[in-house]
Amino acid sequence: MRAIAQRLLLAAAALLLAGCATEPVRGVLHFGMDDAPEGKRLLWPQTGEIPRYLYAGTLTGEQNFRSPEGSRSGAAFLRWLVGLDGSSERPLVLQRPAAVSGDDAGRIYVTDVSRQAVFVFDEAAGRLLLWERADAALNFVAPSGIAAGANGSVLVADAELGFVARLDRDGRPQAPIGKGVLKRPTGVARDPARGRIYVADAYAHDIKVFDDDGRLLETIGARGEGDGEFNYPTHLGFAGGMLYVTDAMNSRVQILRTEGKPQWRRIGTRGLYVGNLVRPKGVAVDGEGNVYVVESYFDTLLVYSPEGEFLMPIGGTGTATGRFFLPAGVWVDARNRVFVADMFNGRIVIFQFLGGGDAAR
Repeated sequence: MRAIAQRLLLAAAALLLAGCATEPVRGVLHFGMDDAPEGKRLLWPQTGEIPRYLYAGTLTGEQNFRSPEGSRSGAAFLRWLVGLDGSSERPLVLQRPAAVSGDDAGRIYVTDVSRQAVFVFDEAAGRLLLWERADAALNFVAPSGIAAGANGSVLVADAELGFVARLDRDGRPQAPIGKGVLKRPTGVARDPARGRIYVADAYAHDIKVFDDDGRLLETIGARGEGDGEFNYPTHLGFAGGMLYVTDAMNSRVQILRTEGKPQWRRIGTRGLYVGNLVRPKGVAVDGEGNVYVVESYFDTLLVYSPEGEFLMPIGGTGTATGRFFLPAGVWVDARNRVFVADMFNGRIVIFQFLGGGDAAR
């Protein structure tokens, strides 16, 4: 009887799944706010000072998309009901997220070096997409930096493939950028006003600049410790006509004014105190000009003023909400939400900047 019941249940599930294929159930993107301690908002600083940042959620994968009622729905529920949630049907989850970015349509893009793919959290469509193809013949191997490109495209720097993949809005590969020119591209950023694509070429110790058609326009920098020189540049950010470069092995962030005569300045100094840099990674800027730098050695997100003054840290080593384990990339959206790729915790952690200019004085 049990076997017959299971067969009947499988048959019913097959019919319902077929129906779901033509009318997919839309999920609601839920940012995981319920993993904070019950009844308590997590704020930073966590002392008696004026709060500047609020914990705003966590992205981990498929489980962030829920039915409006908050329960399992459609095909996912039926797979679980009939016992098909085994190893072959594991939920799609982040493994080792490296970088995060987004576009004007509200999509959130995450590169995952372990899954060798790009996760697309599409809030408007209510679904999670997985893009694995880097060009017509190759899958991603080590997708690292990511940025929004022209006309809804997405730019993905793959450190092992040695080029910047260019995907259209549906994830279809277009002609890649930098094949045969780049050695180990790790970071990418774009100036939307001028149509310039900046790529951190770590092994060449420089920044290569392309136009939106993929033509190499110039190369910035060389190996060294002076202004405009680099020692393994890795991550990039762009805001307000300024290019932010994580100069990793020089333990600093260099900032280049890209319009007019080039002008360089720097943020951070090498050291072992909070606010110093040892192994900086991701860099991003919010709407008030505050600069965010991921300090991976100490598992912290460091906040600096627009002038480069250290303001406050967020994080520390651990798995609890607001702590990190080897974080990598950081990105700030138009709503001043700060997204941190918490790589070895397998998640994207989101903080809402509450405003106030001088973030921690």
